[in-house]
Amino acid sequence: MIGFGKKVVKYRIPILIISFLLLIPAAFGYLRTRINYDILSYLPGDIETMQGQEILLDEFGTGAFSLCVVSGMEDREIAVLERELKEVEHVKDVLWYGSIADLSVPMEIWPGDIRDALKDAKTGSSLLILTFDTSMSADETLDAIEEIRSLAGRNCLMSGMSAVVTDIKKICNSEAIMYVVIAAALSALVLALTMDCYLIPGIFLLSIGMAIVYNLGTNQISGEISFITQALAAVLQLAVTMDYSIFLWHSYEENQEKYPGDKKRAMAHAISQTVSSVVGSSITTIAGFLAMCFMTFTLGVDLGIVMAKGVVFGVIGCVTILPSMVLVMDRWLEKTKHKPMIPDLGKTGAFVAKYYPVFLGIFLVAIGPMFYAQNHNQVYYDLVGTLPKELDCVQAADMLEESFDMGAAHMILADSQMPSKDAYQMEKEITEVQGVKMALGMDSAAGPLIPQEMLPAELKEMLDNGTYQMIYVMSEYKTGTDEVNAQCDAIREIVKRYDDSAMLIGEAPCTQDLITITDRDFKIVNAASVALIFLIIALVLKSISLPVILVLVIEFAIFINMGIPHYTHTVLPFIASIVIGTIQLGATVDYAILMTNKYKRARNHGQKKREAVITALNSSMQSIVVSAFSFFAATFGVGLYSSIDMISSLCMLLARGAIVSLFVVAFVLPAMFMVFDKLILHTSAGFISEQNKTHHHFSGGNQHEITSLTNEV
Repeated sequence: MIGFGKKVVKYRIPILIISFLLLIPAAFGYLRTRINYDILSYLPGDIETMQGQEILLDEFGTGAFSLCVVSGMEDREIAVLERELKEVEHVKDVLWYGSIADLSVPMEIWPGDIRDALKDAKTGSSLLILTFDTSMSADETLDAIEEIRSLAGRNCLMSGMSAVVTDIKKICNSEAIMYVVIAAALSALVLALTMDCYLIPGIFLLSIGMAIVYNLGTNQISGEISFITQALAAVLQLAVTMDYSIFLWHSYEENQEKYPGDKKRAMAHAISQTVSSVVGSSITTIAGFLAMCFMTFTLGVDLGIVMAKGVVFGVIGCVTILPSMVLVMDRWLEKTKHKPMIPDLGKTGAFVAKYYPVFLGIFLVAIGPMFYAQNHNQVYYDLVGTLPKELDCVQAADMLEESFDMGAAHMILADSQMPSKDAYQMEKEITEVQGVKMALGMDSAAGPLIPQEMLPAELKEMLDNGTYQMIYVMSEYKTGTDEVNAQCDAIREIVKRYDDSAMLIGEAPCTQDLITITDRDFKIVNAASVALIFLIIALVLKSISLPVILVLVIEFAIFINMGIPHYTHTVLPFIASIVIGTIQLGATVDYAILMTNKYKRARNHGQKKREAVITALNSSMQSIVVSAFSFFAATFGVGLYSSIDMISSLCMLLARGAIVSLFVVAFVLPAMFMVFDKLILHTSAGFISEQNKTHHHFSGGNQHEITSLTNEV
């Protein structure tokens, strides 16, 4: 690779010019990439709830609906508001008490459950059901929500998934830039304290920042990415690729000592060494991200592909853009050099080697409870409850619960040709299901006393198109709870008895599917990530035992990280248990690989087991600390700042995971080497046998040494 390094050095100016010019199409690509704020849209399209959504849009021209609580308005004023709402583009229908009957008709003659569900006698608040002719998270739907809010003001609070998506979009648009700023600032602070140059953190961030822009710009190929991917992509790419820049800088400084006065030659060799080491190191990280592509819930595919792509761009930038910048800025870099402020960690090895039975005991005692804890965490699926209380959608949900004792709304699609008697009986049974406030269909709207002919034609068109009839079901329970899931099961059992083709759709049924699917995905992704990384380590280290030890050590760190919430009674977002483990494994197993290669090198140089462990830990500790704290800095600040709990929780878990992995690798892995040294020697290629070590030591032979995978990253 020395030839490649020489070419980068030779063409450093053209490389910088081209790299800056490429930012222009990348920026356009980023701006043209649509952001999807709807979590439920990533459910597989072949499940019944998603198929029902498509039928609803195709047959009724309705892709989304929202529940609106109107307060402080008389019925006549609401009638005026209804006409204004119908004029908003993409609002298809407005359903309320005035839609079912003329306002002159006394409410007392209408079915009691419908009357109570649409009008709160105590506060005078009314409930409106708005339907849209576009899908739940379509840009047109979100724009319509914003227009309705500006039109109706505080008198009309909108709930439902479309309203939630609208508010999440507003938060992300206001916070996304700050995520990058905070991550960059804290990373720069850590680097300034741990590196030997004040200016080099800025060059690192500029180089990585360009790679991030390239990555985000190429997302236009897929058309859209999720808001979680948008929020985490830059932060994670910064966190996991910073190591590569640190290694290049350290290698460059070492080669300057070998080739004094010839910085171009030193950089060419540094690039060559970086390519060999960083490509190997990045494979485990990429494998961790690609493991998420095994998820049925395609949000994992979205995040996994974007992040794997980001690591590739990070590696390319590290060996082309960064060295070019360093050489161009060499004069200023020399002027800003200083002594690193990180304390000397050279005595850590002796301490760990002396007390390794203690650390091994901690491992044996803690692994069981932590494994149990990480599999029994409390998880939430309902986004509304974790959003800031001042948001309109949260206030609407609270008012819906207070005034109407209502938490979720479902829809049933059934055969339009079902006899009226059966349809009425079915709706009656549904209303008897625990927690159901109302079942509003053609037959229940009329009730036994009023003929359907008296219903307004507009209401008939809204609820029955001749092929399907639509029934609204109002529930007391919130989305994502055990109660509403049991309710959905009971409703399905009822409707399937009357119509095998009937479908239950809506936010709560979709969320129930999400719970089932992500539970399966958790097992699949964990198994895939462990298998992929195990295979990579086995091939690179040419060992049977080392992959088991290294993966077990990092998995122990993951158990601790994900087990802590169980004992602190912290409720996690559902996506955390799926993605945190694979990201932490892929990103921090490099710490273990680095120390393993140091240990192998020391053993091959004739050192005894204890001496090799001390040498490996002392020589790698500085690099591991810098890497872990850089990862921590990039994610911790975002976790504190973000007002979206799903993003905040993910970042805090990643930040804590980096530190936990640091301590586990520093204290538990050396203990493993002490205990399993003989097993490692007999099951790994590249180690010199005990009988040949003395000869090897005196002859200076190093033919059995292999290049480190991470090589002092």
